[in-house]
Amino acid sequence: MNHARGTIDCDVTPQFTAAYLRTAGEECAFIETHTSHAVPKLVAALEAAGRRPEDVRWVVVTHAHLDHAAGASALMQRCPRATLLAHPRAARHLVDPAKLVASATAVYGAERFAQLYGTIEPIAAERVRALEDGDRFDLGDASLQVFHTAGHANHHFVVHDPRLDELYTGDSFGLVYPAIQQHGRFALASTSPTNFDAIEAHKSLTRIVDLRPERVCLTHYDAYADVEQIASQVRAWVDRAEAWVDEAARGDEPVEAMATRLTQAWRSAVAEESSRRGLGFSEAAFRVLSLDLELNAQGLAFVAAARRAKAVKPD
Repeated sequence: MNHARGTIDCDVTPQFTAAYLRTAGEECAFIETHTSHAVPKLVAALEAAGRRPEDVRWVVVTHAHLDHAAGASALMQRCPRATLLAHPRAARHLVDPAKLVASATAVYGAERFAQLYGTIEPIAAERVRALEDGDRFDLGDASLQVFHTAGHANHHFVVHDPRLDELYTGDSFGLVYPAIQQHGRFALASTSPTNFDAIEAHKSLTRIVDLRPERVCLTHYDAYADVEQIASQVRAWVDRAEAWVDEAARGDEPVEAMATRLTQAWRSAVAEESSRRGLGFSEAAFRVLSLDLELNAQGLAFVAAARRAKAVKPD
């Protein structure tokens, strides 16, 4: 049986967000969906591989953040025989996405939400399967296994594919954008709102490395073989992020001000790392990273504020 994995460039920004098409003989699986705007690209990749929407057995999302799962309902509509696979905490929000849609709409407004993510519809519960830690699913004669990996999000799992010796990491193994790799590997942790947990992030990194995949397939972006090097860099950023959270939690800075200050802290730290390692980051590199630096800062500010509130809460 022929086995293959293809990377699909989903985003308006090139090589920023990936989905993967995994084929095994006549059966197919999509891993990640991006937004409903990306569905035509996913279907085109399917057709380019000589497959039909009816050949898709699984649609898999590593977690419910909208740049990974907002396209799931639209893709499921195009793939009538597919079953959606997700972490139990993510699965319920894909069956009933009302809270996801409401919270994101409150942030962006209805018009901007539609521009970014399109339409998110409920997915019939009978077409959704929640996977526990260690569960497996078959694709052709391959057996893939999921492992729960908190740290970036408490509803996150990764997908191990021993047949191809690859592992789909979602956001639990950091961000490695091709546009800023010209002068050496640069991997950054993702600490975006609202579940950053440094201890769990380290556990997740260890779990991925211990599986010893030949390649890790990141949603942001593509497949890499230097697994240990990426893990080491992401660990260092997780430690730095935790130190920032600890410091912020002991202060009294408002959350908005904290997020603004931490955005600059991330930017300064990246600039220092670029200088130290001779990576030569230009303003173009920081434009690639700008959204993630802001989201990372917001995530840390959220966690710091929660810790501060817990510390002053009366017994």
